Amino acid sequence: MMTKRLHGVRSDLCSYLRDIEKSGDLSLLLGAERGLVENDLLRYANSKAMINSLKTALMEIDVIKKHIILVSNPAQYKVVNEVYSLPKNRKGGLPYDEARQAIASHYTRLGNLDKARLTDIEKSILDVRRDNIKVMQKLYEKMQAKAIGIDL
Repeated sequence: MMTKRLHGVRSDLCSYLRDIEKSGDLSLLLGAERGLVENDLLRYANSKAMINSLKTALMEIDVIKKHIILVSNPAQYKVVNEVYSLPKNRKGGLPYDEARQAIASHYTRLGNLDKARLTDIEKSILDVRRDNIKVMQKLYEKMQAKAIGIDL
């Protein structure tokens, strides 16, 4: 009975995360992911390595939030664009700034979770979270392009 209810709750979470993905709202996507990471830290962190990884994830999410504020103001983001001017610091013509690095890092972190011990619904939740990270990446890159005045 309890297992069935837990499965139902996780299934609802999976559906909720898919709905957030469809919203196209970067702040909502980021807030949902932050909430999930905080929950993971409180409930599932069972080793020093996992605790450190989740704390790093929270710091990276904070970096992304700060960069969203920067990229929303083209005058401010112009400085970031100039600082990341070398080809090795750009991907797709856009600055590969700390936000994009943090997004990529978190995407990799979710992919590295040991899926062998997870249920099918837990695996689905992870897959949706990774999909949401990809949506975040695309939305952020669109904001970057707009801020520096280029078409993707």
